[in-house]
Amino acid sequence: MQTTDVLEPIYTRPDGLTDTPMRYCPGCTHGIAHRLVAEVLDELGLRERTVAIATVGCSVFAYEYFNTDAVQAAHGRGPAVATGIKRCEPDTIVFTYQGDGDLAAIGLAEVMHAAARAENFTVVFMNNAVFGMTQGQMAPTTLMGQKTTTTPRGRSIEQGGFPLNICELLAHIPGVAYLARETMTSPRRVRQAKKSLTKAFQAQMRGLGFSLVELVSSCPTWWHMKPLEALEWIEEVMLEQYPLKVFVDKLEQVE
Repeated sequence: MQTTDVLEPIYTRPDGLTDTPMRYCPGCTHGIAHRLVAEVLDELGLRERTVAIATVGCSVFAYEYFNTDAVQAAHGRGPAVATGIKRCEPDTIVFTYQGDGDLAAIGLAEVMHAAARAENFTVVFMNNAVFGMTQGQMAPTTLMGQKTTTTPRGRSIEQGGFPLNICELLAHIPGVAYLARETMTSPRRVRQAKKSLTKAFQAQMRGLGFSLVELVSSCPTWWHMKPLEALEWIEEVMLEQYPLKVFVDKLEQVE
């Protein structure tokens, strides 16, 4: 008699994600980032007391995908909303999910002052060096010489100034408890990104202060590249401007 073995799944959707199909462009790394955050919340047992804050940009869809309570914030105001929620409900785990156009442009003062106040929440910062949702304009993190819809000849100092390195700006603020820059271009990089996200949430759990993980991300659509080309461009070009590093880790001081 012929028998059929039943294979047990070893890789399934985490409880921290909803069943809503994601609408991100092919090759976009938002989906990977979502999964990593969801896995961390599940593994740390935080999902039931977590509030996600989606801001404006491609990150605006985040509240549809995270299986947690969620709040929609105005453009750049995620840290302000996070501050209010965390101060009113200190036992709640709060994180913002923000892109570079949101956090590094209109929201720069918000994130800097939240760090200066040592606000005890976590920021997941997606840096793809372009305004993705609104047709690919130059962002504060756009590289020198990078072509966008508003810099068709490439970013220049005269027109747009220099790119902003957010982690380097935050690194010397005493209120920062955990700060790292990672990327998701390979399985090894993905594993390291998850480790940093885990530490960021652990810093919040211990009440150590502000935590942020920057994820250097791809935008194949507005970079006008194929998905694999975009990942290669991150490794070969973007990481020159945005080197991967753990900048602050106060968890090491208390362990």
